[in-house]
Amino acid sequence: MPTARIYQRPKNAMQSGKHRTDLWQLEFEPREAQRPDPLTGWAGSGDTQGQVRLGFATLEAAKEYADREGIAYVVVPAPEKKLKLQSYADNFR
Repeated sequence: MPTARIYQRPKNAMQSGKHRTDLWQLEFEPREAQRPDPLTGWAGSGDTQGQVRLGFATLEAAKEYADREGIAYVVVPAPEKKLKLQSYADNFR
């Protein structure tokens, strides 16, 4: 039985935008460890489910899909959003 984790996409640390951070992702756990390819040295495995990521609008929709398809899942709670209030004058203190 495949195992999956359901989590909310975090904000990209390299940009200030919050596009698509309200979506929930269902991602399968890897079944086997990655190993280096003898020819190229790139890491890879024969597990193709690691390439599958499904997006859902709500957590309930992701849970319903996993239950309907018989997928065991773990819900990873969304990180708490911290608001850092700062004024321009704080740069000169």
